[in-house]
Amino acid sequence: MDYRMKLAKRMLFNKRGSLIGAVLAVTIGILVIHVNFVIFQGLFDAIVRDISEYRNGDILVTNEDDYIDKSDSSIVSWFERISYVEAATPRLSSTAEMEITKNGQLIEKTRIPVVGVDPFNDIRASTVHETVAEGTYVFSRNSIVLGNSVSEDLGGAVVGDNVKVTIIDKSGEEQTKRFTVSGIAKSPGGQGFDYSAVIHIDTLRDMTNREDQTGSIMVKLNDPSKAFEVKEFFLQSFPNDDFLAETIEESAEEQLAGFRSGIAMINMIGYFGMMSSAFAIVTIQMMLVNGKTKEIGVMRAIGAKRKDILIIFIFQGMLIGAIGAGVGTVAGLGYTFYAKETEMSFNNSLPLEVTYNWEKIIQTALASFILAIIASLYPSYRATKLLPVEAMRNV
Repeated sequence: MDYRMKLAKRMLFNKRGSLIGAVLAVTIGILVIHVNFVIFQGLFDAIVRDISEYRNGDILVTNEDDYIDKSDSSIVSWFERISYVEAATPRLSSTAEMEITKNGQLIEKTRIPVVGVDPFNDIRASTVHETVAEGTYVFSRNSIVLGNSVSEDLGGAVVGDNVKVTIIDKSGEEQTKRFTVSGIAKSPGGQGFDYSAVIHIDTLRDMTNREDQTGSIMVKLNDPSKAFEVKEFFLQSFPNDDFLAETIEESAEEQLAGFRSGIAMINMIGYFGMMSSAFAIVTIQMMLVNGKTKEIGVMRAIGAKRKDILIIFIFQGMLIGAIGAGVGTVAGLGYTFYAKETEMSFNNSLPLEVTYNWEKIIQTALASFILAIIASLYPSYRATKLLPVEAMRNV
């Protein structure tokens, strides 16, 4: 080991309080970035996960101009012949007015979103059925699943209640039908159909007078990374139809764009926090320089060059950066592991989708290490400016 490295190590470890302070500064800077990433990126990924599982799938097929007129069963069959496709299901949406009599009081609510589903295919392509906290999912053409918020708005509707639903069909005529509440859906964070109602797609087609039409086809893949490939293959296979096929990133772009900007800003704040740890390193290194004035004088008196002094204190910066980056990364990984294993959530909101982004982890560790070295440059330069006679005055 280079003697300058040995000296740097000895001088630094002799001032353990300063070493611990500098390492903590780097550690806290890294930990802040890890915590920000786990919370905000985890929240972003959780929203993407729930949009994919509840509403859009990995691929969402719609018509560019209106409704899909092609047989939904033929489209579903086409997709399910592809090995990457786990399942596909048709969906149809509308808006309804609902009324219910609770405790002798008539309660009416308007503009409630209604989603028509194919019960058999939907439970294979979507996890909406898993959000039914009470009762069961749609099982017949006369059953309805109410979102938790809709249930509350209807005076606390429960399983077994009768709900009158009125929908305007494509001709502008009112169509009314009574349904039996078969289930109440409640999803963490309200990302599911908490503000909607779910009925059988054939019933909704009858009520809207769209017997042979479909609003969208939701496609779930067993390998989401193949979404773009499957999408392009689908569009090439139906060149004469006005289909619009989008991956989850494309179909949910409007919902996610603002969130991406927020994550970028939070990450920037995290890196500014790391820069503040660099100022702490500068301060501590300056204290080390001042505390080692006599040692510097002795070294200069016995022939050490300014370059040697510079290298010694840069080595100290490297040691601080390496130890701080290691401790900070371990602490960050520990927090990430805890968040992932406990399916962390806040106030019963949706569980975070926590992942180990090794590129980000390594990038953060390297950035903190380099920043520690940069922060040591000025104190190192100051140390080289000490003249032997001045440094030896107090010996």
